[in-house]
Amino acid sequence: MLGNMQAALKHSFSQAVPPYTITYFAVRGRCGALRIMLSDLGQEWKEVVVNFDEWMKGDLKKTCVFGQLPKLQDGDLVLYQSNTFLRHLGRKHGAYGKNDNEAALIDMFNDGVEDLRTKYVKMIYQEYDTGKEAYINGLPDHLSKFEAVLEKNKSGFLVGDSMSFADYSLFEVLLNHQVLSPTCLDAFPALKGFVSRMSSRPKIKAYLDSDAYKSLPINGNGKQ
Repeated sequence: MLGNMQAALKHSFSQAVPPYTITYFAVRGRCGALRIMLSDLGQEWKEVVVNFDEWMKGDLKKTCVFGQLPKLQDGDLVLYQSNTFLRHLGRKHGAYGKNDNEAALIDMFNDGVEDLRTKYVKMIYQEYDTGKEAYINGLPDHLSKFEAVLEKNKSGFLVGDSMSFADYSLFEVLLNHQVLSPTCLDAFPALKGFVSRMSSRPKIKAYLDSDAYKSLPINGNGKQ
């Protein structure tokens, strides 16, 4: 089964070795936005899938700077921390704003997305049975902040007039929340339009329609 999963996850469309390697568990998790971003940028990557038993042996964990996955390798550069991956790709592929002010705003909005993601992860892994309803009831307060940003910036992006890594991060978080609560964006037309536009981008659509995406659970505990 692991072999089939690895085959489904491998994104190499030519004989050349993909420039990026993701080492992670068989889950969307902390690499969801990264994979969407790589897809939209037209970048190839390969996946090294780690199973739980292998991870518990501890040998791989000892090699990780912070004792955790995911890990992204770009040639000789080895990185940890999922938001670092997004910033790295943003710098390399023109998705980090057009000047220092835009870059600062992109960092700010990505931190805001991370705040929401952290609350979501806590609920999923620690409070799903007891706190799901309260979490969903509190969502409008969080979503309204991003709604206001997108309403103000008529370009359809969080910052400026072009895509940034923060847009991919927000998009992925919103996709997960639409699974958790399918009607959560109904009161937020700017966010709903944002998700629709992002989902319609040809390379993102192809990835979201792929077995590599569909075969992965959102979270490691089966909750969503």
